[in-house]
Amino acid sequence: MGTLHAVAARGITKCFGDVVALDGVDLDVTQGQIHGLVGPNGAGKTTLLGLLLGLAVADSGRLEILGTPVGRAFDAPEGVAGFVDGPGLYPSLTARQNLAALARLRGADARTAGIDDVLDQVGLTAVADDKARGFSLGMRQRLGLAAALLTRPRLLVLDEPSNGLDPAGKRHVHGVLARLAADGTAVVLSSHRMDDLEALCSEVTILATGRVVFSGPLGKLAAENRELDYRVRTSDPQAARRLADGTNGIRVVDDAGVRQDDELLVVRALVPALDELVANLVRSGVAVRELAPVISPLEAAFLDLTEQQEAGR
Repeated sequence: MGTLHAVAARGITKCFGDVVALDGVDLDVTQGQIHGLVGPNGAGKTTLLGLLLGLAVADSGRLEILGTPVGRAFDAPEGVAGFVDGPGLYPSLTARQNLAALARLRGADARTAGIDDVLDQVGLTAVADDKARGFSLGMRQRLGLAAALLTRPRLLVLDEPSNGLDPAGKRHVHGVLARLAADGTAVVLSSHRMDDLEALCSEVTILATGRVVFSGPLGKLAAENRELDYRVRTSDPQAARRLADGTNGIRVVDDAGVRQDDELLVVRALVPALDELVANLVRSGVAVRELAPVISPLEAAFLDLTEQQEAGR
């Protein structure tokens, strides 16, 4: 059996007047996958999310959502839920009343729609009867997620879902999204929080000026794209420095914007050279106590794109 795609987009183009928001975008999202969208402001992420939610239509290209071709009408197939630019809420209603109103709009019985269950999933049970006007940004985000969950979506589309969340709220949201994916729901989310994307996403698509510049597993960014700076903490820093200096493709970085201490070494390398350094350290009896990128491969790719855009202006 072939891979089941929740989203299959080919050559999607969308313009707003003279502005090309999306320029020949391809996107594949499989069922049960959490797929991240990354890119500088103005890259086209929100436009693409809007197409998936049926809030806009493409000028050209082919888009299938949950196996259904999307035409030129402002509509999305059954089974799609989410929000762009923050969830729409009734400020004068409580959290529970907001969800009940949504259930009634969809023709469901609010008493059996699972309102208490979704409030519990996103960690809002304690404030279920508080009015939404008093909610913080993070609480509004969680209530918007609860509203999307009411529909039991097979494709969930979210724009900056961690915006304003405290650590407890983020833990709730991460847990909800991970469980949805494990049950077969596809999740597409846009975020500037690289740590969230790396914690949640199996694949990412990076957009720049409306075009896809990378799409694939996160590990592919580190393996193929660029040198990164790595923190290396060992049991013998002097020996580690000598071995680093003697390993092809390794460059010791003394000014990497990282707080230095006696046990820490910062090196710049591609992954194969880093693997060789670790092997050399182990063979020499030097214990490796920490090995981590100074900034993540995803963040490095994002910064590289941003710098390229600034340089091209």
